[in-house]
Amino acid sequence: MNELNNYKFHGHETFYVRKGWLYKGLKNVVNNSRVFTDKNINASDAFGLGVSMVKSLRYWLQAFNLTVEKRENRETIQELTELGKIIYEYDRYIEETGTLCLLQYQLATNESMATSWYYFFNEFNIHDFTKEDFVDSLTAHLKFKQIEPAKKTLESEYICLLNTYLKKETTDPEDNLESPFGELELIQQSEKKFYKKSAPKDGYIPLQILLAMIVAQHPKETEIKISDLLKEKNNVGKVFNLGLMSLSSYLDKLQIEGYIQVVRTAGLDVIKLRENKTWIEYVIDYYESIKN
Repeated sequence: MNELNNYKFHGHETFYVRKGWLYKGLKNVVNNSRVFTDKNINASDAFGLGVSMVKSLRYWLQAFNLTVEKRENRETIQELTELGKIIYEYDRYIEETGTLCLLQYQLATNESMATSWYYFFNEFNIHDFTKEDFVDSLTAHLKFKQIEPAKKTLESEYICLLNTYLKKETTDPEDNLESPFGELELIQQSEKKFYKKSAPKDGYIPLQILLAMIVAQHPKETEIKISDLLKEKNNVGKVFNLGLMSLSSYLDKLQIEGYIQVVRTAGLDVIKLRENKTWIEYVIDYYESIKN
């Protein structure tokens, strides 16, 4: 894994996350916290993946904030984070739209572990783009910070990022080459070499999950500018490519459900939170609400 001033590239070993991977990772870490590091364990057999794919999965679990690594008795172990424990309890197979949205938020705001994903959603402001647009823009951004990874590394990042979100046309429900995040439709192909940023279909993001992400980004605020939600880094507008109309529709629905108050005044539109809850509490509320 290349580390350049706390930025990381190529930790995925060129493999985008595949359907079923995160469940395999969570299950095996729960069963054995040393599954990735114990030399007496054949990790490829445990996960049913090749050696490089196992390294990729180890990276993705951390990039999505599902696990964290630490030293214990001179050994490296991996444990589930608070979010990882909740997802493993309620949706370990990663089937719910709310789970995908939560994980997208974790990835797109993880500048140190998923630098290219963070940059794409938060700082790359070209709507219709090519590989050259992204690589050149990211190169200039990193050069300003005195970081100069190889061009091939950033091209590999671009391809992996595209494959994370492009929805593949397949009729096989067992297709394990598909990324679960294609369902979000955050990137679409517009022409042969051109791609475009897009938002999930209207109403796709569950309201409690949207609120959880808002609170996660503004943990100590009870009044939040709508412009911040739309345009500021790591906010839902950036993370999901939302326009003002889409965001306003979600906020109006949250107001109807009694979660927030939307206050629109000349030059300063804000939302006011009506409950004093943490983002984790909203996440748990969501999962409890959809339990069979």
